Order: sequence, then structure tokens, then C-alpha cells
Amino acid sequence: MDTLTHALSGALLARATAPADAPARSIPRRVAAGFFACAAPDLDFVLGFVSPLVYLEQHRGPTHSLLLLPLWALLLSWLLAKILREPRGWTALYGVCALALGAHIVGDLITSFGTIVFAPLSDARYAWGTTFIIDLWFSGIILAGLAASLAWRGSRLPALAASVVLVGYVAFQALQKERALDYAREYAAQQGWSGEVSALPRAVSPFNWTVYVSDAAAHRFAHVNLRRTAPAPAAHDLVGRMDAAFLPLSQARWETRMRYGEDATSQALAREAWESPALGFFRWFAGMPAFDGLGTGSTCAWFVDLRFVNPGRDWVPFQYGACREVPGAPWRAYERAAGAPGAPLR
Repeated sequence: MDTLTHALSGALLARATAPADAPARSIPRRVAAGFFACAAPDLDFVLGFVSPLVYLEQHRGPTHSLLLLPLWALLLSWLLAKILREPRGWTALYGVCALALGAHIVGDLITSFGTIVFAPLSDARYAWGTTFIIDLWFSGIILAGLAASLAWRGSRLPALAASVVLVGYVAFQALQKERALDYAREYAAQQGWSGEVSALPRAVSPFNWTVYVSDAAAHRFAHVNLRRTAPAPAAHDLVGRMDAAFLPLSQARWETRMRYGEDATSQALAREAWESPALGFFRWFAGMPAFDGLGTGSTCAWFVDLRFVNPGRDWVPFQYGACREVPGAPWRAYERAAGAPGAPLR
């Protein structure tokens, strides 16, 4: 989830959970604490200034850990009590900071990126995959709840109502995911495909999904809209292009991306690069890795994670590969930007 939506959700939760007998003058401090505490875990963006690899390995890690949440809540409540001049001290803000941190973790779990909720004891990533990382409907529900809370300052009911609607919206998205999975399973059975079936939420609409049937050699996938009976009109703006790419189920266009390439030569080289220690970090991270070509000059094999290949958008993040100067030399990891490798990652 984007950081602003996290922060707003923390403010909404803080207002919704304010004690009924709380003094009116304490509510703004509580809401502010919820806002800042719920945004705080994304301060791990600074890891990107250390290196892209450190960011990839640690983003949504320690700052998003359920195990470390009590300690982060203690630190944030102490700091925010100083900043917000809370007369009752950090103990008055500890509970709302803990709730806000928990809301941030849940807000990331519902997306598809993966969150390391048990850091530092485990580096396993968890993702429920019901909600796209930037969901304007999700954010809009929060904003409506906050606006209503401003209009009815003396009541927490608007914030409570918006929170209930928000939970209902995510539950609705979970139902749409099951519909997408059912479609993919049925289509795979009709085609005689075997493999793991999955579905990822996409931008613009809760009815936009990408469905996958993945086996050891390839990913087959289609961009579908669960509601449409006819394609959306062509559009030239970014949002319109992204939305129009999702077709009715009856007109779905299935594509195939190979894990290691098409021909025997590229497959052998790509598999060797993929299985090298240099790309161990990407094997851990990538949910749907696919071969994305061989480089020129020095020998390079490039890979992308299909989770981040969105129709209608040209830019694809997290493109990594392994390169070596001569056969038999050690592979080194690179990140590809603007079609060319940068400096080695390690």
C-alpha cells in the first residue's frame, strides 16, 4: 500500500478507536499519532540509498515485523509524545501507535509484494493478494470517513462506519479473487494445462485481475475483467490504457512467458545464471520469475518478476540478471535500467 494511504488509515483507525469519554482536546493528538505511526514503517525507503539490493532484501522487513511491533510502538509513542506535546506522556499514545503499526502491516499483507512479518527470525514473505498496491477505491473510503469525522467532530461513528466499509471492501476483493481463480482453473482444465493457478489484483478496478497457470517451464497468463461483457474503449491516458487492457472472460488473450527461454542454448545459459549464487536474492524474492533475454557483449541472462508486469505501463521494476565476462567465470548480479546493466550489485 502507498505510504499516504497507510497514514490516512492510521488516522481513521485512531479516530474510530478513541474512547467515548476521551476529552475532545486529546482527539487531534491521537489522530496525528495514528497518522504518523501508520506511515512510519515505510521509512525503510532510506535503504534504497544504501543499495538496491539492500532495499529489496529488507523492505517490508524489520520495520514491518509483528515480533518487533511492541518495540517500535514504544519508540514511536515516546517520540510522538514529545513532538505532539502529549501531557500524559508516551503511555497515552502507546496503544494507538501499536494499532497503527498493526494496520500498516495488514495494509501491506493484502497486496502482492510480500511482507516479512516474522523478521528477524524468518525471512519468509507473506501476501494475501486481494488489493492492488495503489487502490483509489480503498483510499477513497478512508478519505470519506475522515471527511465525515471532521463534519461530526464529536462522534467516532463516521470513522467506525468507514472502517467497517473498508473491511467489507477488502472482503469483496477476496471474493473477486476466488472468481478469478475459478475461471483460471476451469480454463486450464479445458486446455489440458497442469500447474499452479494464481491470480493477482490490478489497478483501476477491483474487477481487474491477472490470472496465471504456472509450471516448471512457463507461465501462462491473461489480463481479465470479471464484470465486462465487451472490451473497454481504447484510451490514451495512462489510467485508461491500463484499464482497457483487461478483457472480458470470454475474450481473454492468454500469453506465455518462459522461465528460461525458448531454445536449448538460451535455456541452458539462463538456467545456469538463474541457479548461480549471484541471483540467490532474486530467487528468494521473485514470485513469478520469467526469462527476459540475453545481453550483448559480456554474457548476461535477464529476468523479471511477472507480478510487476502491468498492462498499459511500459516501466517494469525489479529487472535483474547475472553476467560474466567469459565462460567459466563467476556470475555477478546486476540490475537493469534503461535497457542496460548498471554496476554490479555485489
